[in-house]
Amino acid sequence: MKFLLVGLGNPGSDYVRTRHNIGFMILDAIAAASGASFAPDRLGDVACCKHKGRQLVLVKPTTFMNLSGKAVRYWMDTEKVPLDRVMVLTDDINLPFGTLRIRAKGSDGGHNGLKDIQAVLGTAAYPRLRFGVGADFGPGRQVDHVLGKFSEAEEEALVERLDKTVALARSFAFVGLQRTMNAFNNT
Repeated sequence: MKFLLVGLGNPGSDYVRTRHNIGFMILDAIAAASGASFAPDRLGDVACCKHKGRQLVLVKPTTFMNLSGKAVRYWMDTEKVPLDRVMVLTDDINLPFGTLRIRAKGSDGGHNGLKDIQAVLGTAAYPRLRFGVGADFGPGRQVDHVLGKFSEAEEEALVERLDKTVALARSFAFVGLQRTMNAFNNT
């Protein structure tokens, strides 16, 4: 059985380890825990790994955040993965730093990457993991916050938080969305 995990972020060295790229960081942690490595491919950098007989296809789109839908659709079609076995991993300023929230569907919440995916897929009914990056910014400073680097304290906390997301991704592939939601939401 095959699962597609798509981490949202922006390609390029300017965006490495920024809050908006937490989706890429989650996939890097999953790949590292499985001994997999990413290689450039069409519309993204891709790695494949296995967990208990399940294949995980990890995709970091190279289309930039606001055009993520094209990469999601392409890799769903290429790998023949149905929508219920796709999980999009993204940042969320509406959640406190490090909070994990998994949903089977939902609004884009003002997130341009999710908005594009919804437009391309024609539905908001796809699993997603939102990773809280907090809202510690003043008026008009949202872009600076999400494109900014994590603080030293956040970087230290990320080690445990990323380990948790590896377990979450493996759970999604092995026991399914509902049981994963019950075990990991708001942890």
